[in-house]
Amino acid sequence: MGLGVALGYFIPEVESFINRFQVGTTNIPIAIGLILMMYPPLAKVKYEELGDVFADFKILVLSLIQNWVVGPILMFLLAIIFLHNYPQYMIGLILIGIARCIAMVIVWNDLADGDTEYAAGLVAFNSIFQIIFYSLYAWIFITILPELLGLKGMAVNVTMWQIAQSVLIYLGIPFFLGIVTRFSLLKVKSKEWYEAKFIPLISPITLISLLFTIVVMFSLKGNLIIQIPFDVVRIAAPLFIYFVLMFFISFCMSKAVGANHKKATTLSFTAASNNFELAIAVAISVFGINSGMAFAAVIGPLIEVPVMIGLVNVVRRLRAADK
Repeated sequence: MGLGVALGYFIPEVESFINRFQVGTTNIPIAIGLILMMYPPLAKVKYEELGDVFADFKILVLSLIQNWVVGPILMFLLAIIFLHNYPQYMIGLILIGIARCIAMVIVWNDLADGDTEYAAGLVAFNSIFQIIFYSLYAWIFITILPELLGLKGMAVNVTMWQIAQSVLIYLGIPFFLGIVTRFSLLKVKSKEWYEAKFIPLISPITLISLLFTIVVMFSLKGNLIIQIPFDVVRIAAPLFIYFVLMFFISFCMSKAVGANHKKATTLSFTAASNNFELAIAVAISVFGINSGMAFAAVIGPLIEVPVMIGLVNVVRRLRAADK
């Protein structure tokens, strides 16, 4: 994070250089970092056991409530409370809140030793709901509800195809690579070799790619972070509260329905994380790259990444205390 901010501030040309590799609203270096980051955890998934995840109706319903009821409403309320005098930042936060995580949660879950099969199943579940309902949620939470509270609403026109593109790039590619890797290597090698030799060999790719992605993300906004630090703090405060509150609310809900530690971990990270790639893409395409909405959306992952890494350590300590 420090390296990224320093690069962006002291070498401003870094931002323009990275943005040269932009296709539409997709930043290629960040996309590559995210895809490589998720490949090892998705190669670990026992895809042959995914049916058990979708057969657990109680867990699916709980995840649905956490992601599509509790999460969006909590972020909406925090955005209204903290940023009602800054409507562009407020809408940027709401865009983050309705974009449920389908990507980096795989990494947080892996680092926290959550249930890999449940993580894969739940992000697939979220992806389907995201494609179908994101546009509707944007209309409700950005156009309708603010006006009911006496605030200015804004029209957000985003198509199902725009959302599907985000899902296909950030989830579809690493999912495909993980499935092909597992089933092709299990045919030519033993399951013991795959899990004891191959997985440890590729696992460092996750952390290397995570560090690369963090440096790139922070360098893109390093200049702004230094120039308008109070705006960053203004946006960061409700985001920090959201990530921490959402995680522990979800963890308690999961434990209350009888989920074990690994499943509760997976459910909590799935609910607390957000699809910042989609939120940024929508903010840029609808409101413009220089809008307050896009700036708030970009600040989202800059706060989410360190908070989630902190929560990974909290979960590890909770697991150790349980033992």
